[in-house]
Amino acid sequence: MHSLSSRLLAGTLALAVLAPGQVASVMAADLRGPGLPAAYAAPAQPLSIVSEVRIGGAVQDPGSAERDTNNINGEILFAKPLVSLDPFWQAFVPRPTVGGSYNFGGRTSYAYIGGTWSVDLFPKTLNNIVFLEGFFGAGFHDGHTGPKSTTPFGFNSLGCNPLFREAAALGFRITERWSIMATVEHMSNAGLCVNNRGLTNFGGKIGYTF
Repeated sequence: MHSLSSRLLAGTLALAVLAPGQVASVMAADLRGPGLPAAYAAPAQPLSIVSEVRIGGAVQDPGSAERDTNNINGEILFAKPLVSLDPFWQAFVPRPTVGGSYNFGGRTSYAYIGGTWSVDLFPKTLNNIVFLEGFFGAGFHDGHTGPKSTTPFGFNSLGCNPLFREAAALGFRITERWSIMATVEHMSNAGLCVNNRGLTNFGGKIGYTF
């Protein structure tokens, strides 16, 4: 009897010094039994500062001196610096964006930097397939900035460098990773320089999300 009491006391003390997590593990192992696998744990995902890459093309300002030329465009969108669990507030946080556009006709080419805002249109009805985007930032170009009287033939008189750049896109998600977009972009100096012809281009892009 004394031996049984000693064993019970020793067992009680051993349970008392075990950490709560260890006790839970022991109990789970007993309940699971030797033939069942451990509970599934999702693998750790690597962090990436790049959110999406895009490539596309556009026609250069059809109503201007730079008409009848085409561009190729590349763009990198970085992960949002702040993340909110509320989709409403999350839409107000832009993705930092850098990109560039090369004109095959030797007219104005440019690079840009800024932020891209994205919002899903009717997410419950359209199942997060359709989205709308807006961009605002600065564009650095190699076009004409001198007096209008000295503007070369076939070039717009842009007045300043850099310019403000605004863009919008209507997009469709083909898969979880791939999407296509119809785009419009405009660059001008908002009247801060004497000349302000600007550029307005229309095109499309395809994007891959990481």
